Amino acid sequence: MGVSVTVDQIVGVVRSHGKRVTQPKRAVAQVLIDSEGHLTAEEISLRVVTHLDDVSPSTVYRILEEFEELGLCEHTHTGHGAAVYHLVGGGHAHVTCNVCGGTWQVPTEYFSNLATRLRGTLGFELNPHHVALAGLCHNCATRSL
Repeated sequence: MGVSVTVDQIVGVVRSHGKRVTQPKRAVAQVLIDSEGHLTAEEISLRVVTHLDDVSPSTVYRILEEFEELGLCEHTHTGHGAAVYHLVGGGHAHVTCNVCGGTWQVPTEYFSNLATRLRGTLGFELNPHHVALAGLCHNCATRSL
């Protein structure tokens, strides 16, 4: 993921905001750290139960919401199913293929010109992290010719 963080650092942020530190929170943090890509809440929940077998999906959702409120993780809507979650950092946005459903990370600098134009013309502050831009990946575009 390009984000170098430990469970103890995540726990430290949780604790510094006066929130309780629980084993399920530690497990969700570990899953987010260990994930190679972006995971849905359901995928995170399935991985958490390999660490702690008595954690419900609703508990995982609440933990993810808390982590987002604390600025530890964020979710992105890719347009194909459930939102995906990842740790904050790494300075990336997302693009997704309308055909195969693949999602790729792209540097946020790709959106700099658009962000500048939106700010200048509309006073609009772009958040390229929340929603993935949709289109066709190279493989699907080549096949459609």
